[in-house]
Parts: sequence; C-alpha cells; structure tokens
Amino acid sequence: MSATSYDEYEGLNRLALDRAGQAEAFDVIGERYDDAFPHKEGQLASGAWLAGALPAGSRILDVGCGTGVPSARQLSDAGHRVVGIDLSPSMVKLARDNVPGAEFHRLDIADLRGGRLGGRGSFDGIAAFFSLLMLPRAEIPYALGLLHDLLRSDGLLALSMVEGDVDDFTIPFLGTSVRVSGYLRDDLRRVVGDAGFEVLGEDAYAYAPSSTDVPPEIQLFLHLRRV
Repeated sequence: MSATSYDEYEGLNRLALDRAGQAEAFDVIGERYDDAFPHKEGQLASGAWLAGALPAGSRILDVGCGTGVPSARQLSDAGHRVVGIDLSPSMVKLARDNVPGAEFHRLDIADLRGGRLGGRGSFDGIAAFFSLLMLPRAEIPYALGLLHDLLRSDGLLALSMVEGDVDDFTIPFLGTSVRVSGYLRDDLRRVVGDAGFEVLGEDAYAYAPSSTDVPPEIQLFLHLRRV
C-alpha cells in the first residue's frame, strides 16, 4: 500500500465533517486528559523503546500527540527531533507549552498526504499512541499505509490500540463522547502485516482511567519495523 492510495478511501470526502466532533471533544477535555490518564506505563515503556532504538537526533512523528505528555516530551528529552500532529487546537496549544523543544501542527493524519511535513522516507520513527483507534476500521489500513511510506527504509513505528472488536463505536469519555475502533490482537497483527510492517515486539496492559467508573481496558503496544 502506498501513501497515494489514501485517495482511494471511500470515506475520504467525509473526513472533515466526521472528524469535527472528535476534535471538539478533545478541545473540551483539554488538561483533564492527563489527569484521567496519569500513569501511562505502557506508553512510557513503548516510547522508551522507540527513543532507544533510534540514533540520537532522529526525526520522529508523533501522530495524535495530545498534550505532548508523555510521548513528545520523552522523545524530545532523549535528543530526537519531534514533530507532533493533532486535530484538536487545544491539545496542540498544550503540547507547544509542555514541549517547547518540539514542533507541533494542527493536522489530521490524512493531511499528511502530498508531503505536508515531508514525503516518502521523511521520518526515522513514528509514534501513534491511541490515535488510529479514533478512525473507522475501513480507514485504518490506509492510515497505516501512509505511515509506512513516511518512514525511511527499516524505520520504526510504536503503535498502541485498545483491544476490542469494535468499529466506529460511540463511547462516553470524560464527560463527552468519542467514536473508537479496535481489533482483537490477532486481527491487529494481520492488519499491520498487510500494511508492510514486521512485528518486533508486543506488550499488553490492563488499564483503568482514574476518576471514572469504566472497567479496565486491554491496551496493546506493538513495536514495528517498516519492511
């Protein structure tokens, strides 16, 4: 799959409308996101893998950077050149305040088509922590194909998803609602493999957000290499 194939996604012309509610939800959540998710052990461990597996000064894309904490800060503190994107203006502002040494843009992942932040092979590594789960399942393979093309040969991707057999499902989230998708882990391995990635490692964590009554979720972290 190539980056240009994103244009073949049937829902592409609806993205601006469909994403508006997602961005507005995270604008409302703002700083409460880090209060509700204070620990992030799995994300920190996966970020440490990415930071340590790449040479110092590597260019890393943080997809769905949120507040910039912990991942953009962790990667920047490790000496890497971090470029973060997020669709929420509030999250981008918080990220710029929290990680002044990194570069942040208000962009949708689909906006990266056409070399907006650099073309094929522009990044040594990519972090996509709980960002692709905000997409409908039909779009996720196209997004992975785009990330594959943005990576240099043998570039690395740290990917996390919540395990679940759901597609564009609306859930309550910190006083608002968002739409999420998920895969069972065998299906997720197949999807990333079909997109041209080799699985180098995998971890799973049971996680329950603070100050909410939702049951624990299973968070999957995949360490991937572009092949």
